[in-house]
Amino acid sequence: MDWVSDYWLDAVGWGGSALLVYSLLQARVLRFRTINTIGCVVLIFFNAMLSVWPMVGMNLVLAVINVWFIARLLGERHDEAVFDVLEVRPDDQYLRHVLRLHDEDIRRYQPDFSWEPGDGHEHAFIVMKGDETVGVVVLRRDGETARLLLDYVTPRYRDFTPGEFVWRRSGMLTALGVHRVTTPQNMIGAYYDHVGFRREGQEYVLDV
Repeated sequence: MDWVSDYWLDAVGWGGSALLVYSLLQARVLRFRTINTIGCVVLIFFNAMLSVWPMVGMNLVLAVINVWFIARLLGERHDEAVFDVLEVRPDDQYLRHVLRLHDEDIRRYQPDFSWEPGDGHEHAFIVMKGDETVGVVVLRRDGETARLLLDYVTPRYRDFTPGEFVWRRSGMLTALGVHRVTTPQNMIGAYYDHVGFRREGQEYVLDV
């Protein structure tokens, strides 16, 4: 029955290689690191069974590097010192560039989003990580209530919730006269119950 064991060992090797290739297709940085680590672990086992020690060593090193990056990413996930929130004018050219650049992706997740600033009640925030734009939050103010129009995260950071840093820094909102924030109904992948919002029907509400 050696052919059976050889078959399954080959399957393990091909499976590990497939995971490595698949990981390279991931736009999300955390997902890439996670899948790549799993692929490395599978190939460590595969090469150890064949006594191919140089490949075991290489995949072990890659797995350790991935684990280090994953730990770092998870540690930064909710760290306010890592992300900066910049309020920009509604007609800011860079904001328009970001919205235009990601228009197709934005409409995939929020097809009803429309951005026509001009009445003076819109507020926009860009979330940065170093010199990289990772998110955009757009609000429309109606008295002391602000309606969330857009909470967008770029593909690389789709496993994160950078918009939370806008909600955490309530001083930015109260300075605008905002004391209540509401979200659109039926938001896909809503994370708001983890950052101080409460559920009201099909909406989330934040008291600032």
